[in-house]
Amino acid sequence: MAGTTRKKAGAAKAPASGKARKDVAEAASPRGRAAAKAKAADDAAKPDLGQVRAQIDGIDQQIQSLIKQRAHWAHQVGKAKGKLAAAVDYYRPEREAQVLRKVVDRNDGPLADDVLVRLFREIMSACLAQQEPLKIGFLGPEGTHSQQAVYKHFGHSIHGLPLSSIEEVFQEVEAGHADFGVVPVENSTQGTIQSTLDMFLTSNLRICGEVELRVHQHLLSRSGRVEDIERVYSHPQSFAQCKAWLRQYLPAAEKIAVISNADAARRARNADDAAAIAGISAATVYGLKSIAGPIEDRPDNTTRFLVLGRELFPPSGNDRTSLLVFIKDQPGALFHVLAPFAKHGLSMNRIESRPGHTGRWQYAFFIDITGHAQEPAMRLALDEVAEFAQEVKVLGSYPVAIA
Repeated sequence: MAGTTRKKAGAAKAPASGKARKDVAEAASPRGRAAAKAKAADDAAKPDLGQVRAQIDGIDQQIQSLIKQRAHWAHQVGKAKGKLAAAVDYYRPEREAQVLRKVVDRNDGPLADDVLVRLFREIMSACLAQQEPLKIGFLGPEGTHSQQAVYKHFGHSIHGLPLSSIEEVFQEVEAGHADFGVVPVENSTQGTIQSTLDMFLTSNLRICGEVELRVHQHLLSRSGRVEDIERVYSHPQSFAQCKAWLRQYLPAAEKIAVISNADAARRARNADDAAAIAGISAATVYGLKSIAGPIEDRPDNTTRFLVLGRELFPPSGNDRTSLLVFIKDQPGALFHVLAPFAKHGLSMNRIESRPGHTGRWQYAFFIDITGHAQEPAMRLALDEVAEFAQEVKVLGSYPVAIA
């Protein structure tokens, strides 16, 4: 027993292995002592998870209380305005734009501007819906980019009306069945949506807002396998936005144009050999799988939408005015129409010509100008334009798109 004890004791005093000696040496070195000190400090600074969660719960409670207060005062605004006819009478786009610009101005991180704008938009949407949800018409069916634009501009506390065509969106707003409508007007890759511009030639509706939406296209199908695809459905604009990808990966597939990307998704869900080009939200709505995406040729692919209403709204402080100008058939007519804007320091953002429907070879010009129609410089410019134009129609003055 004694021998055994001495042997164990001896084993305990045996020299450490080479690796163990190296570890001991490194720990005793200045660098090792500094690392150990840093680890200890890090462990000491590490917050207690329970305390952190308690802080978050407390902040959540404060946020909910403040939202409740905001909803109360939003309701008081409704009372201050008196008994109005409908929800649309309580909605003021210029006021919402001013609120959201302040959100952006105050933001110093860590959340991005567009994230905070989206949060505040939803709060305002919910507060306004206390009176009555707005009815918003858009190019349907559900799952279109137009529906995404509706939610981006109005929030989710609205009643969406998916309609079958851009013309029907105009008609439903004109008839009062929808409070506002949202229609696409131009794409950064493929240019103007001509059917939207043509509607303004005969419509009395006003433009009271704009939405800029980054558009990401996905190839969707029931099976989720690209090798199954023999035909692809989509809107002509989406085909044009994805033509390079389609040429590389589906050169032999039949391309079938339909009225909207959501309609394409609805058709694609019926067969394994069919696919649709649409937004990823359409996959959720119609039970499809994403084969690939984003597949648009340009990563900055953006569509601009217009918000249609029945009246003009006051200035918000950063506005755009859209004009429809019919020019007289005379030398220098277009120059005389544009010169007053430069003279009064107003910037032209866009000009587009379309057949005027007033006679053969007669044209109308759609012009976007920075500023509001009620501002003095714009009023002076419009008065001078009227001297040379056959007709000048203010389609709308509205807040420039935010985030």
